[in-house]
Amino acid sequence: MKTPSLVSTAALVGVSTLLLAGCSTGGGGEETGGGDAAATRACVILPDAASSPRWENNDRPYLEEGLEAAGFETDIQNAQGDVNKYATIADQQLSQGCGVMLLVDYNGAGGAVAEKAKAEGIPVIAYDRPIEGADYYVSFDNLEVGRLEGQSIVDGLAAAGKDPATAKVVYMGGDPADGNAKMFHDGAVEVMEAAGIKPAAEPPGVWDGEKSATNFEQALTSLGGQVDAVWVANDTNAAGVITILDKNGLVVPVSGQDASIAGLQNVLLGKQTATVYKPIKLEADAAVELAVALLEGETPTADQELEDGTPYIAVTPELVGPDRVVEVVDAGDADPAELCQGEVQAKCGEYGIE
Repeated sequence: MKTPSLVSTAALVGVSTLLLAGCSTGGGGEETGGGDAAATRACVILPDAASSPRWENNDRPYLEEGLEAAGFETDIQNAQGDVNKYATIADQQLSQGCGVMLLVDYNGAGGAVAEKAKAEGIPVIAYDRPIEGADYYVSFDNLEVGRLEGQSIVDGLAAAGKDPATAKVVYMGGDPADGNAKMFHDGAVEVMEAAGIKPAAEPPGVWDGEKSATNFEQALTSLGGQVDAVWVANDTNAAGVITILDKNGLVVPVSGQDASIAGLQNVLLGKQTATVYKPIKLEADAAVELAVALLEGETPTADQELEDGTPYIAVTPELVGPDRVVEVVDAGDADPAELCQGEVQAKCGEYGIE
């Protein structure tokens, strides 16, 4: 895909303005499947609740609140990691009528749904993960997510006095069925290999903390129990890796993303070097604004695109170390009461988290 230009968090409002500035306001959009009733419904399918807590804790309420505040009915359902359930949900939603479909792909299930929706004249937004055949793609800059993760590993090795060229670094990627996983990997590799890092081991990618723990333990055994850093694609997988590091009395640089509660706790405890914070509300707001424009019969435009030509609205992520966890809390994306539990409580006090 084309590397998107970076858009700072502060400038996102400008991106939204640009998005709508490119809309046709004539109200002459095509009638979607389901007639007039469908024009008031936004149909949303979330992928699961296991790969990340964000889908239910953050995306669902942000999307629902934004769409309903704009006056539209929402039907938001979760496929719970089941491609058959994904297809069933889509069929039910389409039978009731949708003015727009906003889909988070799960193992390729979104492609077939996008095809059905478009056959009925319903515009499709691929949310967070690319979907072949979607009309629009709204996500964070996924290559930049990977670059930030890779930089956290490079910086972590430097802080530990390790030579990147000789360091034993294990690569723990995400499920290759997720189109974003490759972008996270490619961005991280770009930065790490530029610093001289080569993977000492690279187990199959998954989005599963327990499987990541098992895969990493096997990799660590193959390396004779020696590891200098672990590039991990997200916080859930990082938590699994950290259980094995703890078990072996090891503390090394570990990356992650999502700024989950577990990830932030590990960052504060020094077990995870940093997490890539993706202010989910910014992504959801961009998707809501796009969906509302489509529901109102407009034709939005974007100033970026994927390699296949899909209009791409990208939001820039941020790297959060222990001194920036408070920013995630202040933004409302982490509950301090949930975060500051047990041994983390003292660290919250140290970093001004209340």
